[in-house]
Parts: sequence; structure tokens; C-alpha cells
Amino acid sequence: MSTPIRTIGRLFLGSALAFAGVAHLTVAREEFRAQVPDFVPLDPDTTVVASGVVEVGLGAALLFARRRRRRVGTLAALFFVAVFPGNIAQWRHRRSAFGLDTDGKRFARLFFQPLLVALALWSTRTPRVR
Repeated sequence: MSTPIRTIGRLFLGSALAFAGVAHLTVAREEFRAQVPDFVPLDPDTTVVASGVVEVGLGAALLFARRRRRRVGTLAALFFVAVFPGNIAQWRHRRSAFGLDTDGKRFARLFFQPLLVALALWSTRTPRVR
């Protein structure tokens, strides 16, 4: 059984992922293209749409998939690792998007990705009983 604080973390993360996924597909597509690394072989818009669909799915699963929570948390963590090169590309190529309009802001954002990975794992695990 999860604790209330873990449940809040999971619900927050699921909601944030679903919101970001919908934004990928609608109002923020152009800004998300700024994060697609040059080495991705797909068209940037295709990449943004595909990642948006994945985010909506992961967000919904974090919110509603009760029996597969641990697996969904692992998949969300792996997704955050997979998209991290986009954050690095945005910083290295000085691409402004989402208010990240300075090197310092873009660099600081890099440190939030490991926190998302940790939240995805922590919020979907059952605490150990001592």
C-alpha cells in the first residue's frame, strides 16, 4: 500500500505528464521542437507528436493503473532518461523555449530531470516496512 505523500507525488507526476503530452500535441508543439536533438532521425514534428502521445499515456497510467503502478513508474523513469538528450541539446545549441532563454536557465533545468526519474520510481513503489 502506498503512503499519502507517495500518492500525491504520483498524482502530481501523472497530471504533469498528461498536461505536457497534450501541450506537445497542441499549443506548445513549436517550443517542444526546440528540444529535439539533431541526431534524431525523425522529423522534429513527428518526434514531438510521438513523445506527446507517450506522455499522455504514461500520465494516464500513473493516474489510473492500479495493478501496474511499479511497472508504469519504471517506464516513466526510462522515458525521462530517454528524453534527457533533448534537454542537453536545448542547452548546448542555445535554443530558447518555455522561458529558458539564457544558458544558465537551460543548464539549471538539466538538474531537474534526475528528480523526475526519482519521483517516478519513488511514487510508484510500496514503502519498505522496517
